[in-house]
Amino acid sequence: MSFIDFLFGNTSVSDKISILDKQAYAKAIAGKKVQLVDVRTSREYAAGHIKGAVNIDFFRFSAFESAFDTFDRSKPVYLYCQSGNRSQKAARRLLAMGFEEIYDLRGGYATWKR
Repeated sequence: MSFIDFLFGNTSVSDKISILDKQAYAKAIAGKKVQLVDVRTSREYAAGHIKGAVNIDFFRFSAFESAFDTFDRSKPVYLYCQSGNRSQKAARRLLAMGFEEIYDLRGGYATWKR
């Protein structure tokens, strides 16, 4: 992936992790039952979150992995955090756990609520 693609395109860390802008992300989760996960702390989640998201704190390492054991690894997972940094780290962990299709919200919740 080129630097230009990273800045302006549909960014992908791997072929299984895609970073979507706000509009594409909203369209992907709208009106569907999806595996939508907020990886921020419970305090951040309580202050506001995307409707339908479950909270699995990235920083609670053992709880993080065990919480995802109940998810279907063959179905897409939609992640977000506050800015996009934690969710990218979470996406890489999920990839290592065997998840096949992971989507991340570019700019995180800060972008969503704008």
